Amino acid sequence: MKIEFKKIPQTPKEFQTEFNSVKLEGNFCKMSPSLVKIEADFCGSVPIECCRCGKSEDLELNESLDFLLSDGVFDKESDELVIEIENGIIDFDEIIQNEIASIQSEYHFCKECANTDEVFEKEF
Repeated sequence: MKIEFKKIPQTPKEFQTEFNSVKLEGNFCKMSPSLVKIEADFCGSVPIECCRCGKSEDLELNESLDFLLSDGVFDKESDELVIEIENGIIDFDEIIQNEIASIQSEYHFCKECANTDEVFEKEF
């Protein structure tokens, strides 16, 4: 789902997008001419790999996301996460794909590797 930044209403509007088995669902509204607030639930499962043994697992997601979208560069201090939008178009599909890629790029340990105390050193 894509929407132009200037067409975002000031009253909250619901949205839902899905990528593979992950769903991003919530609402958005304009807070100022250059800021949009997103409140959403992020749920589903994401395939991840153990960084120690390479075993694939599914990570179950059930998180609440609150962040701001800025139309252009955001140069103020904020306690919230701010995502800068360059082209004036909010692409919710791109947001969910980037969140999934961010989760997959983290270090994950499978249940077996997380419960072991042995020193790990593997030479390929």
